[in-house]
Amino acid sequence: MVNEELIFVDLDLKDQEAVFNFLAQTIVEKGYATDATAVYDALKKREAEGTTGMMDGFAIPHAKSDAIQQPAIIVIKLKSAIDWDSLDGKPTQNIIAMFIPTAEGGTTHLKVLSQVARMLMQEDFKNQFAQTNSTNQLAQLIASKLEGDN
Repeated sequence: MVNEELIFVDLDLKDQEAVFNFLAQTIVEKGYATDATAVYDALKKREAEGTTGMMDGFAIPHAKSDAIQQPAIIVIKLKSAIDWDSLDGKPTQNIIAMFIPTAEGGTTHLKVLSQVARMLMQEDFKNQFAQTNSTNQLAQLIASKLEGDN
């Protein structure tokens, strides 16, 4: 679910809207989904249910949609932090976005979401994430945590 082609470092996106547009376009361009508008709408719908802005500069937006063909995670490290209505009220700079086909909504979605949430509770993960701008190292870091190397 995690690979280097879906990791973006030092992106200059100005707000949550720009992030959602980038995510929706990218997931289609990379072949994981078929309809950017449907993915964008799914991201917005989920965000309307409650913020995905977590603590310590991380956000975990996620979308379930029939337009998503296979599960994927896009990772973004922004050049500058943006407002995300995060739980701690601080700006967000790191985004771990999950994209799940509707058919896998109750299984893959919940499993991956809980794994990512657990990652964000680990200081060592957050420190390692913050200290690298290597797409390869970020992919390996996240993949190792998703595989259960907690």
